[in-house]
Amino acid sequence: MDKETREFLDKKFDKIDKKFDKIDKKFDTIDEKFNTIDEKFEENKRYFGVVAEGLRNEIRQVAEGVANVDENLDRFRKEVQGEFKEVRALIKFSYAELDQRIRVLEGEFQNLKGRMDRLEAGRN
Repeated sequence: MDKETREFLDKKFDKIDKKFDKIDKKFDTIDEKFNTIDEKFEENKRYFGVVAEGLRNEIRQVAEGVANVDENLDRFRKEVQGEFKEVRALIKFSYAELDQRIRVLEGEFQNLKGRMDRLEAGRN
């Protein structure tokens, strides 16, 4: 190979080497950016893992609270149901007692009415 060709090729290869160096630097920059993104991703992943665990605990607490409310509500229903039965029984008893008193009063009224009718008939 002659000297001119060699110099020409050396210049071309130097240019190519410089371009590869620039490309290598760009790849290094891109790699750094990817590493930064990976670090941020891992950091966010840990953060959201902690947040998710906190939410799980809060959801568990809410579920326990709902279960307690359900138990209290069931107990309340049973108490109220028993009290309603008692009230119904008292009302039935009171109704029967009042019905008996009204029947007695109606009987006495009829008796008095009959006496008044006889008195008025005796005056005429």
